[in-house]
Amino acid sequence: MSAPLAAAVAIDGGSRGNPGEAGCGIVLELEDRREEHRVYLGVATNNVAEYAALLAALERARALGVAAVRVRSDSQLLVEQMNGGYRVKAAHLKPLWLRARTLAAGFRSFAIVHVRREVNRAADALANRAIDERSSTLPRPEGV
Repeated sequence: MSAPLAAAVAIDGGSRGNPGEAGCGIVLELEDRREEHRVYLGVATNNVAEYAALLAALERARALGVAAVRVRSDSQLLVEQMNGGYRVKAAHLKPLWLRARTLAAGFRSFAIVHVRREVNRAADALANRAIDERSSTLPRPEGV
């Protein structure tokens, strides 16, 4: 089986309380299959959970040998920070942002776009399942 050339990815992270119990969900649409993953994060902020979702997605895509990634997220903060529209002011997010930028640069093509929350239901459901079950299908991303 050859490595997939492209992946469309939907991500979401959330916490119950801010900070509170947190998790993230990832849906990877590959050329030949769909993968759904969740990661339980323990106690984290909502923004950390959003970055964890992005990092987990990029790490999984890299492991699969994907060359081009297009990410959809309902976090305007995350998307704007990744695209350079917003500065990363929060000190605890800077290392996560830097790791995400480094991973993103490793793909032949990388794009991240903002979508409405209702378009992102599958990833949201996976994030909630991670929290409800305190379970993961991928390892916690490096640095989170």
